[in-house]
Amino acid sequence: MKWVEDIRIDIEIIEMLYRLENKKSNINKHRPIHPSVLSNISEALNIEWIYNSNSIEGNTLSLNETRVILEEGITVKGKSMREHLETINHQEAIEYVESIVHPDYTLTEKDIYSIHALIMSKIEKDFAGRIRNAGVRIVGANFTPPNAQKVYDLLVELINWTNIENSNINPIIRAAVFHHRFVWIHPFFDGNGRSVRLLFNLLLMKESYPPAIILKNDRKKYYDALNRANNGDYNKLFLIIIQALERSLDIYLSNLEDNATDYKPISNIVTEPSVPYGQEYVSLLARKGKINAYKEGNVWYTTEDAVAEYVRKKKK
Repeated sequence: MKWVEDIRIDIEIIEMLYRLENKKSNINKHRPIHPSVLSNISEALNIEWIYNSNSIEGNTLSLNETRVILEEGITVKGKSMREHLETINHQEAIEYVESIVHPDYTLTEKDIYSIHALIMSKIEKDFAGRIRNAGVRIVGANFTPPNAQKVYDLLVELINWTNIENSNINPIIRAAVFHHRFVWIHPFFDGNGRSVRLLFNLLLMKESYPPAIILKNDRKKYYDALNRANNGDYNKLFLIIIQALERSLDIYLSNLEDNATDYKPISNIVTEPSVPYGQEYVSLLARKGKINAYKEGNVWYTTEDAVAEYVRKKKK
């Protein structure tokens, strides 16, 4: 298919993919994971997933307010009913994803429509689970989505490519390309962003990865990466998704291996005698994915070992 023929993957992205595969293997060594541990990690990640995905679309609830709504079932003063319903809808959509995912799962039209229906059910019932029948424009995007009459065929084509035609493609790359192509097709009037972040995580979870949570603070970079992908350059999108996935893998590993204290803010790491670089340079390495690092809010965290590994590779 023309839209994937010319995709080129930077060597740094390939190296990061190997690193993520190793981290997933390390998690698998701990299986079976005790149900209580698994439940605690999953619940925390799901709240972050709901908060960040909704926030990217303009929801103003904070992370703590999102948690209160989901865990205590109460409303937050000063917030709209729509924002509350978006939170509840997203939780129900995640529960649906978790109920259908398994190693042999194949993507279906029904599941796409069902996930969208759950995302929109209490908000815009008339459009929930129904592909659009008219044109749309996306503010800030560098493209116009295809004619509504082409949407169904393009969606079926994407499903077939995802399930059949790319079995040799790395599953993270496959999920990322699916993410972009779905947004480009823009099959629904509203709810495309939240739906695709559920669907591409469904594809990752099928491969035993945790969900990749694209952070609210990376919203501008995320939209810029999608625009770049419209012009054939996928590497920024690959980088954002890989970094989001690595953060989730690190959360699992820190709980399973009790190594959370190894990670420190970069501002602290650069004060160690073994680190030969300044904060600005190490932060750049983290942003570009050249060292093992993850982001919390606006702060990047890494380890002395990660910087040392980069130094060793550079000397070679």
